[in-house]
Amino acid sequence: MPDRYTKNYPVTTVHKDGTVHYLERTVVKEGTIELLINGTHAASILASPACVRELAVGYAICEGIVDSNEILDVRVNGMEVDLHIKCTGNLNIWHELRSSGYIGVKCQGNENINVSSDTVFPAKSIFSGTKFLESGVYRVTKGTHLAALVSRNGELVAQAVDIGRHNAIDKVIGHATLNNIDVSQLYLLSTGRQSAGMVLKAARAGVPLVVTKSAPFDSGIKAAEKTGMGLIGFVSSNEMTVFANKWRID
Repeated sequence: MPDRYTKNYPVTTVHKDGTVHYLERTVVKEGTIELLINGTHAASILASPACVRELAVGYAICEGIVDSNEILDVRVNGMEVDLHIKCTGNLNIWHELRSSGYIGVKCQGNENINVSSDTVFPAKSIFSGTKFLESGVYRVTKGTHLAALVSRNGELVAQAVDIGRHNAIDKVIGHATLNNIDVSQLYLLSTGRQSAGMVLKAARAGVPLVVTKSAPFDSGIKAAEKTGMGLIGFVSSNEMTVFANKWRID
């Protein structure tokens, strides 16, 4: 198990019959990633202390700070990431501590998000993709979320793990951006509930479909309908519920 995700702790297990066992238990780590935008401290993100470069890039894209082609450089120093971007508008920055990966940077102006991709996904690729919902870290700790990008053929393209459902999405989008992966032909698989904030992260990146094993909120459904994104909840290996833009599923 990668040390960057987990740590072993001595624990004592006491049973109802009075039996006591002393053993080790693997738990997930939590760290603070300091995000700078053009040298200015923007946010402290509580996240799994891994893939910090991907998290910073995905965060900037998924929160609408920049488009992928506006990123000039990414400098990583331990748990500190300085993201250098083109300043094309009026950018206000304030420092906040965010436990779920929410925005710490504010761009002025009304945001109008539309997913331009017209990709349609075979239902069988959604069902087959459920096998990517668990990671090795989760099976050991039961304490992490996962986000993955899956192709129309049901093949895994990228996967990210974090303690936060928002952070996992930022990481997998950041990975795709850094590796020039076209997300317009892929769907996003998530273990987390889908609020408007979660759905809009994927929409800003240009992902045409979000699939989760959990429930959507009404705000998430409205956001998906407005942006043209498909939204599926309660997915399993033999059932799924389509909440928005059912034309995305063949």
